[in-house]
Amino acid sequence: MSDDRLIVALDVPNALQALALTEKLGDAVSFYKIGLGMLTGGGLGLANELIAEQGKRVFLDMKLFDIGATVEAAVRGLAQFDLDFLTVHGDPHVVRAAKEGAAGKDLKILAVTILTSLDRADLDEGLIRAGDIPELVAERAARAFDAGADGVIASPQEAAMIRALPEAAGRLIVTPGVRPTGAALGDQKRVATPASAVSAGADHIVVGRPIWQAPDPRAAAQAIVDELATL
Repeated sequence: MSDDRLIVALDVPNALQALALTEKLGDAVSFYKIGLGMLTGGGLGLANELIAEQGKRVFLDMKLFDIGATVEAAVRGLAQFDLDFLTVHGDPHVVRAAKEGAAGKDLKILAVTILTSLDRADLDEGLIRAGDIPELVAERAARAFDAGADGVIASPQEAAMIRALPEAAGRLIVTPGVRPTGAALGDQKRVATPASAVSAGADHIVVGRPIWQAPDPRAAAQAIVDELATL
């Protein structure tokens, strides 16, 4: 049995490989993430097929950022695909525009706080103001919620702090940077195991390489589902 709390990232080169992976995973997985890297590899067509032909849920991870009118128009177009989640950057003007674009649809707008691949040195290089990352993430999350975000993207290490925010009541927390015990970290720097991420307040966890690079992807996904079932 699948568990919607697990979202598998289809970060493979193209839609054909992604469909081959979903065939291997079968009913062990019900929710998939399609990212920016897949966009030129047939990502929107893939989303349509997963939704219409396989009955899967789809999270489109575009991390949109632009002037308000452009974001609103882009989201309005994407909202026609019956997606579950769409990411935008957590700047309040972007979130407000995205919510306008999604008006009348069930599409949930998720705001990116600080990417889980970044640490304080990366933020310094990007001229982001001083402060501990968890505190900055919580502040960005609160501002995104105030702007209307249905949820946020944050690392598992900040999930509990965000969940404790008054503004987080009834909102979603989706955590990438999740690695099963013993899995390689890859390019992620702020990570946790599936069970610890959900225990900290995450509603959904996103896992990619530890599943699709595994010798048996279905078994790897089922192990995570089984771990979540113990909570």
